[in-house]
Amino acid sequence: MLSKFTEIDEEFICENCGKKVEKLGYSCRNHCPYCLHSKHVDINPGDRQEECQGLLKPISVELDSKKGYVIIFKCTKCGKIRRNKAAKDDNIDLIIKLTSNQI
Repeated sequence: MLSKFTEIDEEFICENCGKKVEKLGYSCRNHCPYCLHSKHVDINPGDRQEECQGLLKPISVELDSKKGYVIIFKCTKCGKIRRNKAAKDDNIDLIIKLTSNQI
């Protein structure tokens, strides 16, 4: 069975806050560690096949017993919901603030 996960760890400029985001180094960088926003670029993780290209706004956080914090994003363009594991260097104050939000 083929994996639906393509590992891409690259630096980028956040389209929400404008900060330069370095490579994660131990997995794939999916979102900005400063403002937690992401971009709707993947259908399956890392494939860069999504045509939407909208900004993914963090709206909530779930606590997963195996993954830890999982950030819930909503696309500001198409409205789709996406989830991604928080990174070690993410802004913990924003993550804590998001724990009080419900989808």
